Amino acid sequence: MEPSPAKGKPQGRLLVSTTLDAKDELEERLERCVGIVTSMTNALSEREANDAITAHVCKGPQQHEEVCLGLFTLLLTEPSQAQRCYRDLTLVNRDGMNVVLMKINQILMEKFLKLQDVCRTQLVWVVRELVKSGVIGADGVLMTLMKQIAGGDVSSKNLWLAENVLDILMEQKEWVLKSGMLVAMSVYTYLRLMVDHGTPNLAPFRQKEVDFCISLLREKFMDCYIIGRDLVRLLQNVARIPEMELLWKDLLHNPQTLSPQFTGVLQLLSSRTSRKFLACRLTPDMETKLLFMTSRVRFGQQKRYQDWFQRQYLSTAESQSLRCDLIRYICGVVHPSNEVLSSDILPRWAIIGWLLTTCTSNVAASNAKLALFYDWLFFSPEKDSIMNIEPAILVMHHSMKPHPAITATLLDFMCRIIPQFFPPLESQVRQGVFNSLTFIMEKRVLAHLAPLFDNPKLDRELRSMLRERFPEFCSSPSPPTEVKMEESVPLEIDNHVLDKEDGCYDNTEATFSDDEEEVNNKGKKREFRFHPIKETYIDEPADITPYVDQLDEPLKEKVLQLQKESDMEVQCEVMQEIVDLILEEDFDSEQMSTLASCLAELFKGHFRGDVLPDEITEESLEESVCKPVCLVFRNLCQMQEDNSSFSVLLDMLAELYQKQPKIGYHLLYYLKASKAAAGKMNLYEAFAQATALGDLHTCLMMDMKACQEDDVRLLCYLTPSIYSEFPDETLRSGELLNMIVAVIDSTQLQELMCHVMMGNLVMFRKDSVLNILIQSLDWETFEQYSTWQLFLAHSIPLETIIPILQHLKYKEHPEALSCLLLQLRREKPTEEMVKMVLSRPCHPEDQFTTSILRHWASKHDDLLGEHIKALLIKNNNLPRKRQSLRSSSSKLAQLTLEQMLEHLDNLRLNLINIKNNFFTQTPILQALQHVQASCDEAHKMR
Repeated sequence: MEPSPAKGKPQGRLLVSTTLDAKDELEERLERCVGIVTSMTNALSEREANDAITAHVCKGPQQHEEVCLGLFTLLLTEPSQAQRCYRDLTLVNRDGMNVVLMKINQILMEKFLKLQDVCRTQLVWVVRELVKSGVIGADGVLMTLMKQIAGGDVSSKNLWLAENVLDILMEQKEWVLKSGMLVAMSVYTYLRLMVDHGTPNLAPFRQKEVDFCISLLREKFMDCYIIGRDLVRLLQNVARIPEMELLWKDLLHNPQTLSPQFTGVLQLLSSRTSRKFLACRLTPDMETKLLFMTSRVRFGQQKRYQDWFQRQYLSTAESQSLRCDLIRYICGVVHPSNEVLSSDILPRWAIIGWLLTTCTSNVAASNAKLALFYDWLFFSPEKDSIMNIEPAILVMHHSMKPHPAITATLLDFMCRIIPQFFPPLESQVRQGVFNSLTFIMEKRVLAHLAPLFDNPKLDRELRSMLRERFPEFCSSPSPPTEVKMEESVPLEIDNHVLDKEDGCYDNTEATFSDDEEEVNNKGKKREFRFHPIKETYIDEPADITPYVDQLDEPLKEKVLQLQKESDMEVQCEVMQEIVDLILEEDFDSEQMSTLASCLAELFKGHFRGDVLPDEITEESLEESVCKPVCLVFRNLCQMQEDNSSFSVLLDMLAELYQKQPKIGYHLLYYLKASKAAAGKMNLYEAFAQATALGDLHTCLMMDMKACQEDDVRLLCYLTPSIYSEFPDETLRSGELLNMIVAVIDSTQLQELMCHVMMGNLVMFRKDSVLNILIQSLDWETFEQYSTWQLFLAHSIPLETIIPILQHLKYKEHPEALSCLLLQLRREKPTEEMVKMVLSRPCHPEDQFTTSILRHWASKHDDLLGEHIKALLIKNNNLPRKRQSLRSSSSKLAQLTLEQMLEHLDNLRLNLINIKNNFFTQTPILQALQHVQASCDEAHKMR
């Protein structure tokens, strides 16, 4: 039933309201802005109106915002004036449409369901215009609009929105391709929506979706690759569509036709899907309701909330496909805090159990079970989170008594999915499930699995299959006991941190993260990084049969000779002859790719094991670069860059790079280690530009990442050269720094610090250090401490990074606060330092401000007193206006008089028991008297 318009109050032009609805603040604000614009332009010609608006905008930020929002609201509510209003808006805005973009996002996230139909149509129109104009930030708005397209909903309104957003994406495809995240999000969205559009009447629209997704997947596969393993899940659901079937053939049998960096479907399945993608298929309203249920509703009182959700979103046959989205979201995004886990709040497994038991379609039920177990199939403790696999085991554990059929069907599914998911990868799926079960026991989600796997409530055939598949988990060392999840979790489960780590959870609400990484309940990324386990290689002879016959005779002869020779010195001589043949004028460049395939296969042994000698000497370094592949590097170093032979060899290397990506960091190593390459590090830039990537930064980061995964010692060896030779690529962000601190040990950290102090290495510079340190707040504990140690090894003044205090919360950022506290202890206080310290919110448990003030009061009492006096008087003279909440930046470093007095009172209480005359100093007394004389009665009482 449609809500009836409110009686006794006028119906707003923006939102649909009922008699029970209170006045909407956002709508009232926008109507006021419309009134301001209208009053200025009434009875004026168009030119006079434009002049009046421009004059008003120039008065200040508030007037600018009023005009922009007024024109935006007119644009939504008056379609006939839309073109003119948008034109005026583009002319008068002074912030790149930022005010409008923020308001659109707010409406999409909070008010979209209440929008009048006309306004909804106009909102989509204005998003289209913003995209056409190439406004910075329009991609974010478009992704938020996409989030409003509900899965499992084929109502006319939802289809209209899906089709209009798709039209925008297709019309502005060139613009879309510039944003990797928009490409990935669009593909994820429409691959998922395709499943809902299988009826004949929706065939034309579905074909548009197919054409769009196929074009992006083929043109920008590596952008889509960032989706991770759920891309495979979505592609499986639409595999029978002819175009998708062809894509699947390439995915499985010719992966490099999609991208040279793509090695096969296993690479994709081993990559965990970011929370961003799992969350994008739930509308904001669905997310809000699920958040409420998992953080507010008590276990046992959930039925009415579930019934409401069922009526609203799961009541139609088409809506069954939404269950997969909900289950993937609950497993991958909703990671409750320790406090919630140990309380009587509705647990995740109960919601998933409800979604499974109320499923009305066999296909949807099968897909829902796959969604539940999806992270199990290729689970790796080093990359994946215990929280993603925990719900499945707990659904089975807790359903054994009340609903044994649910447990039985899930156990049966778990057994059968191993051989049936993808037969060529059966061993990898078996290993993934085994890893999951092992990790579940390690983290004490359940004490033993035998009571679950060998339970008499299961039929004999299933128990036999479980014993056959998982014999390791079917025998219990002690009598079967049930372990309550709510009791064991707070003590022994952590968010992917080793058991010895303290404080994995704290008493906060359920954490919803925007980041693709694992986030613990302190709101901080805590994913433990492990050094890669060295692979055991079987030394198989190189097989160049598929390629060698395609080569012309002289080249073919040399390649076969190279294959037969085992002596390294002779191989180098033959390789030099091959290089000479390549550089001849009559060499057929079309053979370059085939030759590269042969060389990549012949040299595969060179790219295994450690590159860097155990003992680094001039002789050992020179010996390490005497390999046939290094002949290409040496020839390159001996040539002039404007020489035609130089570009031919670069093309050769670029082709080789496509077949063997490790060639990139081997080139970097050669350029540093070889005497013949002294001063030639800039050759790497020419190489990067010659590759298919064509970009120095991307190429460098990919090569350093490959090096990080293969050889940490080599990474540390290359680091000083990389930072000094490519400062613009390394110092502008924390990408490379994070790679380094994620894998180094304490010895390697100390070595890097020595390099910094000896002047061989610069990892930070003043213009970007603050930004990098802010980025590091989301890194793991050791990574953060390493970053701060490296920063402190530099001679950068502390004033440069003191504004980071605005971003630090005492529960979420103890690492940064500890390092800053120790560093501030060594400094004489400046007014800016004191201001930042006093700007921290007062909290009984946050001792940071009090501790540093106490230290300064004992060591630099005169200086601290003068600074506090200046700040007290300055802030006391400011007009006490209501703090603006228009932008998040306004919430940083808000130094209020009351806040300063609270901190000073905490300091006074701390100094009571020691003889300290800080508060008897003349400057402090003068400042307090000044405040007392001018403050209001409320402050005097405080």
